[in-house]
Amino acid sequence: MDAVSLIVFPAIDLKNGQVVRLAEGDMARATVYGDNPAHQAELFAQAGAQHLHVVDLDGAFAGEPRNAEAVESIVKAFPGHVQLGGGIRTRESIERWFDLGVARVVIGTAALENPELVREAAGDFPGGIVVAVDARDGMVATKGWADVSDVSVLDMARRFEDAGVAALLFTDVGRDGLLKGCNVQATVDLARGCDIPVIASGGVAGLADIHMLAIHAQDGIEGVITGRALYDGRLDLATAIAVASAQ
Repeated sequence: MDAVSLIVFPAIDLKNGQVVRLAEGDMARATVYGDNPAHQAELFAQAGAQHLHVVDLDGAFAGEPRNAEAVESIVKAFPGHVQLGGGIRTRESIERWFDLGVARVVIGTAALENPELVREAAGDFPGGIVVAVDARDGMVATKGWADVSDVSVLDMARRFEDAGVAALLFTDVGRDGLLKGCNVQATVDLARGCDIPVIASGGVAGLADIHMLAIHAQDGIEGVITGRALYDGRLDLATAIAVASAQ
Protein backbone atom coordinates (compact mmCIF):
# COMPACT_ATOMS: atom_id res chain seq x y z
CA MET A 1 0.00 0.00 0.00
CA ASP A 2 1.27 3.48 -0.87
CA ALA A 3 2.14 5.81 1.96
CA VAL A 4 -0.70 8.17 2.83
CA SER A 5 0.18 11.65 4.06
CA LEU A 6 -1.97 13.45 6.62
CA ILE A 7 -3.13 16.96 5.64
CA VAL A 8 -2.80 19.63 8.33
CA PHE A 9 -5.55 22.25 8.07
CA PRO A 10 -4.84 25.37 10.15
CA ALA A 11 -8.17 26.93 11.12
CA ILE A 12 -9.48 30.46 10.84
CA ASP A 13 -12.78 30.90 12.67
CA LEU A 14 -14.61 34.13 11.84
CA LYS A 15 -16.86 36.11 14.17
CA ASN A 16 -17.79 39.68 13.20
CA GLY A 17 -14.93 39.65 10.71
CA GLN A 18 -12.36 38.81 13.39
CA VAL A 19 -10.22 35.71 13.88
CA VAL A 20 -11.45 33.95 17.02
CA ARG A 21 -11.55 30.57 18.73
CA LEU A 22 -14.48 29.29 20.75
CA ALA A 23 -14.48 26.85 23.66
CA GLU A 24 -16.86 23.91 23.02
CA GLY A 25 -18.61 25.90 20.29
CA ASP A 26 -19.88 28.52 22.77
CA MET A 27 -20.10 31.98 21.14
CA ALA A 28 -19.97 33.56 24.60
CA ARG A 29 -16.55 31.96 25.15
CA ALA A 30 -14.70 33.46 22.21
CA THR A 31 -11.04 34.48 22.30
CA VAL A 32 -10.10 37.07 19.66
CA TYR A 33 -6.75 36.42 17.98
CA GLY A 34 -6.76 39.13 15.33
CA ASP A 35 -8.81 41.38 13.10
CA ASN A 36 -7.07 40.65 9.78
CA PRO A 37 -8.12 37.19 8.52
CA ALA A 38 -6.30 37.61 5.19
CA HIS A 39 -3.02 38.30 6.97
CA GLN A 40 -3.53 35.23 9.15
CA ALA A 41 -4.06 33.15 6.00
CA GLU A 42 -0.81 34.52 4.56
CA LEU A 43 1.08 33.57 7.75
CA PHE A 44 -0.23 30.01 7.53
CA ALA A 45 0.82 29.82 3.87
CA GLN A 46 4.30 31.06 4.76
CA ALA A 47 4.57 28.23 7.31
CA GLY A 48 3.91 25.73 4.53
CA ALA A 49 0.14 25.17 4.70
CA GLN A 50 -1.45 24.16 1.42
CA HIS A 51 -4.93 23.72 2.91
CA LEU A 52 -6.92 26.04 5.13
CA HIS A 53 -10.10 25.45 7.10
CA VAL A 54 -12.34 28.49 7.54
CA VAL A 55 -15.54 28.68 9.61
CA ASP A 56 -18.16 31.41 9.38
CA LEU A 57 -19.29 31.17 13.02
CA ASP A 58 -21.94 33.86 12.71
CA GLY A 59 -23.24 31.99 9.68
CA ALA A 60 -23.41 28.70 11.56
CA PHE A 61 -25.76 30.22 14.13
CA ALA A 62 -27.71 32.40 11.68
CA GLY A 63 -28.16 29.61 9.13
CA GLU A 64 -26.86 31.77 6.31
CA PRO A 65 -23.45 33.25 5.34
CA ARG A 66 -22.43 36.26 7.41
CA ASN A 67 -18.67 36.81 6.87
CA ALA A 68 -18.49 36.88 3.08
CA GLU A 69 -16.11 39.85 2.94
CA ALA A 70 -13.62 38.19 5.28
CA VAL A 71 -13.87 34.86 3.44
CA GLU A 72 -13.26 36.59 0.12
CA SER A 73 -10.15 38.30 1.49
CA ILE A 74 -8.84 34.95 2.74
CA VAL A 75 -9.42 33.23 -0.61
CA LYS A 76 -7.52 36.02 -2.38
CA ALA A 77 -4.63 35.92 0.09
CA PHE A 78 -4.20 32.15 0.41
CA PRO A 79 -2.52 30.37 -2.53
CA GLY A 80 -3.74 26.89 -1.57
CA HIS A 81 -7.10 25.21 -1.02
CA VAL A 82 -9.69 26.89 1.21
CA GLN A 83 -12.30 24.68 2.87
CA LEU A 84 -15.25 26.62 4.28
CA GLY A 85 -18.07 25.77 6.68
CA GLY A 86 -20.73 27.60 8.66
CA GLY A 87 -24.36 28.19 7.76
CA ILE A 88 -24.18 26.65 4.29
CA ARG A 89 -27.68 25.24 3.99
CA THR A 90 -28.91 26.13 0.49
CA ARG A 91 -27.90 25.47 -3.09
CA GLU A 92 -27.44 29.23 -3.55
CA SER A 93 -24.90 29.40 -0.72
CA ILE A 94 -22.97 26.43 -2.09
CA GLU A 95 -22.74 27.91 -5.57
CA ARG A 96 -21.87 31.35 -4.25
CA TRP A 97 -18.87 30.09 -2.30
CA PHE A 98 -17.56 28.03 -5.20
CA ASP A 99 -17.90 31.08 -7.44
CA LEU A 100 -15.82 33.02 -4.90
CA GLY A 101 -12.99 30.49 -5.22
CA VAL A 102 -13.55 28.25 -2.21
CA ALA A 103 -12.24 24.73 -2.96
CA ARG A 104 -14.58 22.80 -0.66
CA VAL A 105 -17.70 23.61 1.30
CA VAL A 106 -18.60 21.89 4.55
CA ILE A 107 -22.26 21.07 5.13
CA GLY A 108 -23.43 20.09 8.61
CA THR A 109 -26.96 20.92 9.70
CA ALA A 110 -28.34 20.66 6.15
CA ALA A 111 -26.77 17.22 5.74
CA LEU A 112 -28.98 15.96 8.55
CA GLU A 113 -32.11 17.91 7.60
CA ASN A 114 -31.82 17.93 3.81
CA PRO A 115 -29.57 15.05 2.68
CA GLU A 116 -30.75 15.41 -0.92
CA LEU A 117 -29.07 18.83 -1.08
CA VAL A 118 -25.76 17.16 -0.24
CA ARG A 119 -26.25 14.37 -2.76
CA GLU A 120 -27.07 16.74 -5.60
CA ALA A 121 -24.21 19.09 -4.75
CA ALA A 122 -21.71 16.22 -4.44
CA GLY A 123 -22.73 15.08 -7.90
CA ASP A 124 -22.49 18.56 -9.42
CA PHE A 125 -19.27 19.62 -7.65
CA PRO A 126 -17.06 16.48 -7.56
CA GLY A 127 -14.54 16.57 -4.72
CA GLY A 128 -16.06 19.76 -3.39
CA ILE A 129 -18.52 18.69 -0.69
CA VAL A 130 -17.53 17.77 2.87
CA VAL A 131 -20.11 16.55 5.39
CA ALA A 132 -19.59 17.74 8.96
CA VAL A 133 -20.33 15.09 11.55
CA ASP A 134 -20.20 16.95 14.86
CA ALA A 135 -20.63 14.76 17.91
CA ARG A 136 -21.72 15.13 21.49
CA ASP A 137 -21.39 11.76 23.23
CA GLY A 138 -21.53 9.96 19.89
CA MET A 139 -24.69 11.69 18.63
CA VAL A 140 -24.82 14.27 15.83
CA ALA A 141 -25.02 17.92 16.96
CA THR A 142 -26.41 20.62 14.65
CA LYS A 143 -27.19 24.35 14.35
CA GLY A 144 -23.82 25.56 15.57
CA TRP A 145 -23.79 22.59 17.99
CA ALA A 146 -26.76 24.07 19.84
CA ASP A 147 -28.98 21.02 19.17
CA VAL A 148 -28.23 17.31 19.58
CA SER A 149 -30.06 14.84 17.32
CA ASP A 150 -31.00 11.21 17.89
CA VAL A 151 -28.77 10.11 14.99
CA SER A 152 -25.45 8.41 15.73
CA VAL A 153 -22.25 9.59 14.07
CA LEU A 154 -21.72 6.32 12.22
CA ASP A 155 -25.33 6.20 10.97
CA MET A 156 -24.97 9.75 9.68
CA ALA A 157 -21.71 8.91 7.90
CA ARG A 158 -23.10 5.81 6.24
CA ARG A 159 -26.00 7.77 4.77
CA PHE A 160 -23.54 9.47 2.42
CA GLU A 161 -21.23 6.60 1.49
CA ASP A 162 -22.63 6.38 -2.03
CA ALA A 163 -23.12 10.13 -2.52
CA GLY A 164 -19.63 11.05 -3.70
CA VAL A 165 -18.76 13.40 -0.83
CA ALA A 166 -15.06 14.25 -0.59
CA ALA A 167 -14.67 13.73 3.16
CA LEU A 168 -16.32 13.68 6.57
CA LEU A 169 -15.30 16.34 9.05
CA PHE A 170 -15.54 14.77 12.50
CA THR A 171 -15.50 17.02 15.55
CA ASP A 172 -15.81 15.94 19.16
CA VAL A 173 -17.64 19.05 20.37
CA GLY A 174 -16.77 18.39 24.01
CA ARG A 175 -13.08 18.82 23.25
CA ASP A 176 -13.17 21.66 20.75
CA GLY A 177 -11.04 24.63 21.70
CA LEU A 178 -10.07 23.13 25.04
CA LEU A 179 -6.65 21.65 24.17
CA LYS A 180 -7.67 18.35 25.80
CA GLY A 181 -6.22 16.29 22.97
CA CYS A 182 -7.97 15.01 19.89
CA ASN A 183 -10.37 12.07 20.26
CA VAL A 184 -8.16 9.83 18.13
CA GLN A 185 -9.97 6.59 18.92
CA ALA A 186 -13.41 7.90 17.95
CA THR A 187 -11.94 9.36 14.75
CA VAL A 188 -10.25 6.09 13.83
CA ASP A 189 -13.42 4.13 14.62
CA LEU A 190 -15.41 6.36 12.27
CA ALA A 191 -12.81 6.11 9.49
CA ARG A 192 -12.75 2.32 9.77
CA GLY A 193 -16.53 2.12 9.95
CA CYS A 194 -17.31 3.88 6.68
CA ASP A 195 -15.87 4.32 3.19
CA ILE A 196 -15.40 8.09 3.27
CA PRO A 197 -12.08 9.78 4.25
CA VAL A 198 -12.29 11.46 7.67
CA ILE A 199 -10.84 14.80 8.80
CA ALA A 200 -10.21 15.00 12.54
CA SER A 201 -11.12 18.13 14.47
CA GLY A 202 -11.53 19.28 18.05
CA GLY A 203 -9.08 19.45 20.91
CA VAL A 204 -5.70 19.17 19.16
CA ALA A 205 -3.22 20.05 21.88
CA GLY A 206 0.16 19.54 20.26
CA LEU A 207 2.44 17.39 18.14
CA ALA A 208 1.44 14.15 19.85
CA ASP A 209 -2.05 14.44 18.35
CA ILE A 210 -0.65 15.05 14.87
CA HIS A 211 1.69 12.09 15.26
CA MET A 212 -1.07 9.72 16.41
CA LEU A 213 -3.45 10.73 13.63
CA ALA A 214 -0.69 10.43 11.01
CA ILE A 215 -0.07 6.85 12.13
CA HIS A 216 -3.72 6.14 11.31
CA ALA A 217 -3.76 7.88 7.91
CA GLN A 218 -3.84 4.41 6.36
CA ASP A 219 -7.16 3.81 8.16
CA GLY A 220 -8.78 6.58 6.15
CA ILE A 221 -7.93 9.69 8.13
CA GLU A 222 -7.30 12.35 5.50
CA GLY A 223 -6.40 15.30 7.67
CA VAL A 224 -6.56 17.19 10.94
CA ILE A 225 -7.80 20.68 11.75
CA THR A 226 -5.98 22.67 14.40
CA GLY A 227 -6.70 26.13 15.72
CA ARG A 228 -6.16 27.11 19.32
CA ALA A 229 -2.93 25.12 19.70
CA LEU A 230 -1.45 27.15 16.84
CA TYR A 231 -2.68 30.51 18.13
CA ASP A 232 -1.51 29.78 21.67
CA GLY A 233 1.94 28.73 20.46
CA ARG A 234 1.64 25.13 21.66
CA LEU A 235 1.99 23.80 18.12
CA ASP A 236 4.31 25.03 15.39
CA LEU A 237 2.59 24.72 12.03
CA ALA A 238 5.69 23.99 9.97
CA THR A 239 6.73 21.24 12.40
CA ALA A 240 3.21 19.79 12.42
CA ILE A 241 3.17 19.62 8.62
CA ALA A 242 6.60 17.95 8.64
CA VAL A 243 5.49 15.34 11.19
CA ALA A 244 2.27 14.68 9.28
CA SER A 245 4.18 14.15 6.04
CA ALA A 246 7.00 12.06 7.48
CA GLN A 247 4.96 9.49 9.36
